[in-house]
Amino acid sequence: MVEVEIDSIRVSLMSQHRIVILKDSRSERFLPIWIGPYEAEAITVSLQEMEVARPLTHDLLRNILQTLGAEVQRVNITELKDDVFYARIIITVNGEEMEIDSRPSDALALAVRVHVPIYVDESVMEEAAAEPETSVEGEEPAEEMDEERLEVFKDFVDSLDLDDMDTGSDSDE
Repeated sequence: MVEVEIDSIRVSLMSQHRIVILKDSRSERFLPIWIGPYEAEAITVSLQEMEVARPLTHDLLRNILQTLGAEVQRVNITELKDDVFYARIIITVNGEEMEIDSRPSDALALAVRVHVPIYVDESVMEEAAAEPETSVEGEEPAEEMDEERLEVFKDFVDSLDLDDMDTGSDSDE
């Protein structure tokens, strides 16, 4: 299992759906998971420590678990099958560990409320995670390429004889 943290929640420009971005805590791999708007809001409210007048659904779940003496240990994103992610909420009750099936979005909303670690199965990371693109070896950085392009224009401008240009007067010579 790979420990991850919630990097951000983004809105797709194409569809207005929300995507939670999980970041591998040991590398630059990112795992995007589509989530619903309500779950995105629930995660955001908790991450930003916003006060709400009444408990939201995930606050209610946390409160029920605490009242029953259960303690959330961690959240595991365990599988990706047919483009659907699966998660398990790991709790202990009376010293016994139990796993509860969950949508990842609900599990994440609970995890941020009870401050427990989030893990993703390595096979899921290998299948769906991405790393930021890096420059290809031997390729010049963009800044150097831009300077080279501008150098061509600088040489051209320097070659112009501006003294011969018409000053804009209406004289006929």
